[in-house]
Amino acid sequence: MELKKELYKIEDELKKEIEGVSDYIFKNPELGNEEYKAVEFLIKELEKNNFRVEKNYCGMETAFRAEIGEGSPKIAFLAEYDALPGYGVEKKPGHACGHNWIAASTYGTALVLSKMLDKFNGTIVFIGTPAEETVGGKVPMVDSGTFNDVDVVFQMHLESQNNIACKTLAIDCIKFQFKGRASHAAAHPEDGINALDAINLVYAGIGCLRQHITSDARIHGIITHGGDAPNTVPDFTEARFHIRANNREYLNNLTEKVINIAKGASMMTGTEMSWEKFENSFDNLVNLKSLQELMKKNLLEVGIKNIQDEGKGATGSSDIGNVSHVCPTMYTEVALEIEEVCHVHDEAYLKYVNSKEAYDKLHRGVKAMGGSALEILTNKELLEKIKKEWRELKNIK
Repeated sequence: MELKKELYKIEDELKKEIEGVSDYIFKNPELGNEEYKAVEFLIKELEKNNFRVEKNYCGMETAFRAEIGEGSPKIAFLAEYDALPGYGVEKKPGHACGHNWIAASTYGTALVLSKMLDKFNGTIVFIGTPAEETVGGKVPMVDSGTFNDVDVVFQMHLESQNNIACKTLAIDCIKFQFKGRASHAAAHPEDGINALDAINLVYAGIGCLRQHITSDARIHGIITHGGDAPNTVPDFTEARFHIRANNREYLNNLTEKVINIAKGASMMTGTEMSWEKFENSFDNLVNLKSLQELMKKNLLEVGIKNIQDEGKGATGSSDIGNVSHVCPTMYTEVALEIEEVCHVHDEAYLKYVNSKEAYDKLHRGVKAMGGSALEILTNKELLEKIKKEWRELKNIK
């Protein structure tokens, strides 16, 4: 506990610097893969504090990997900093999902631990991951082996509840295009091949499919191009769908069924169909009891109570799920605790993600993540317990 007291003391001394990260990113919102200001700011702070920084990480301009310390274990903290589009009268980007807070919490934890390198053996890793809200920057990182040498990953998110048993849905993002033949819709309709009919049949087919899918699965989409003029038979249409499920195995089966529906629509209408993934696929989150128990203990120690440890049904998806399939991962939600009823992505949430309430949870979150990481860094048996549980869940011998 003496080491944790020292960690808490260091965090208290660095409060303004940690809050400064949240404040800067909040006031300079940038969309996914365009987070140049956020990345420049974070890299400057990291280099000032003697982190070794690799820029343009995995071929992404707004990704980076920073390290301090040497050897194993390696504990990684993942930052997000992309904003959401469409807020206010001018529909500008805004941090209604609190990614400014995520970046500050993981940066703060890495920074505090970097001041304690004489207390443990190991490496502190801080990774900037762009575009979580869209294509998911963690996916190419996973594919390129970023986490192969990492022992444990941490990330924390502001939410409406304290939750150590978060669930996320695996997701595939599919774009369908249909090509037909244009003709005058009144004078020569018999000469046309209607590409919009194909999209309508896809919607009808998915509607029928929904009767026969599990309650956790979701299929939802939009028509991005439905034709150009009402007096012309549409010769080109496009639709995009999100297909989600509780696990990758079931999702693969479900996605195949949706693609087969589109193939059938093509056959029925005489159109040509093509499909592709328009965003990276995300996997469901792998939860570990050993990490959950560790995080719960450390949350309680910093005064965060009423912690959910029985995961409710998942509704959203995130690229952190992909990370959890290649490395033990602790993803935690911390309640903002405000009187107004609003949720992440709501415009009203913008009032709170950089507020004194958010800062209070920011500092408690840094201490809880830092305390959890410190226990792993100083307890080989605990680390092996975590890795053993992960290997068993993944059926890795």
